[in-house]
Amino acid sequence: MVLLRSFGPGSLAALAFKLPTSLANADTPSRGNSPGLPLVINTWGGPFTAATDAAYLSLLETQTSALDAVEVGCSTCEANQCDGSVGYGGSPDENCETTLDAMIMDGTTMKSGSVAALRRIKNAIGVARAVLEHTTHTMLAGDFATDFAIGNGFVAENLTTTDSAASCAEWKESGCQPNYRINTTPDAKSSCGPYSPLALNSSMEDYTSRLQGHDTISMIALHASGTMAAGTSTNGASRKVPGRVGDGPITGSGSYVDGGVGGCGATGDGDVMMRFLPCYQAVESLRRGMSPQEAADDAVRRMVRKYPDVQSGIVVVNNKGDHAGAGSGWTFTYSYRGAGMNETAVVSVPPLNDGPEL
Repeated sequence: MVLLRSFGPGSLAALAFKLPTSLANADTPSRGNSPGLPLVINTWGGPFTAATDAAYLSLLETQTSALDAVEVGCSTCEANQCDGSVGYGGSPDENCETTLDAMIMDGTTMKSGSVAALRRIKNAIGVARAVLEHTTHTMLAGDFATDFAIGNGFVAENLTTTDSAASCAEWKESGCQPNYRINTTPDAKSSCGPYSPLALNSSMEDYTSRLQGHDTISMIALHASGTMAAGTSTNGASRKVPGRVGDGPITGSGSYVDGGVGGCGATGDGDVMMRFLPCYQAVESLRRGMSPQEAADDAVRRMVRKYPDVQSGIVVVNNKGDHAGAGSGWTFTYSYRGAGMNETAVVSVPPLNDGPEL
């Protein structure tokens, strides 16, 4: 099912931050469905469509590159706090602090820049681009990433909001439930800690089960010239253990792009998904001749076979603009807007694990 989002007149800034949403139905896309270039495609609909519009409209300016468009789109979601899962004031950790992860990748050079567990800086995707353009590294993390950001002109500020502080206080009053701790004393299922680890024996029959333990914007932009870029921004898992980094800033997991082949963006349970590098897998599947739908389905099935309950969603696009998505554990959506489209389309993708035998 495809949903269409209308927009009204106004400046790029207005489109990025104030556009209303209206929706209508259509069919799920298949092979050969490119609307033409330029094209922007990203995870999720709803408030995330403001990012689609901002990135696409930026590409209509001759000086804007695919990399620029990805930064514009992701920074729009950061500023808008899309769904509370991107940007400041969302997904506070156990200490009630919001930290940010982001990654941006150039599909021509294959160079990427990322930040993980970034503290006190709102524009995570901008800092990730600074890593790409002003270092030979791929990732910076934690307070050192913050120091780098400040040295590159970004302003340090408190990312906590009144709402996120209240939410965290309520969580603590409820016994810190749910949380991501396992195999601890006291039992994390009924206590806020502090915790100590329980000794585990890796030869125990139930050892594997003891190790089982989120939304994100991931975007791919295709310039009219055919160049491509991808990027991801998220504030991670709510109530995470401080210092946790998910799949968002991991090249090949949160997103991936090769301008000669295609790109991919992912969202979902990052702690599981990063073990499979689903976006790298999907782009390599495109390289081997799979369609975007085949590549998306294959990447999700690889995860579901090992983790049947994983919540995942990926969107895959080839270098012609043909696109498809796949997901598991929930109904995933993605948004796109390409040449000649006066509105953003939102595609609804049913979970694979509700379909035929995997």
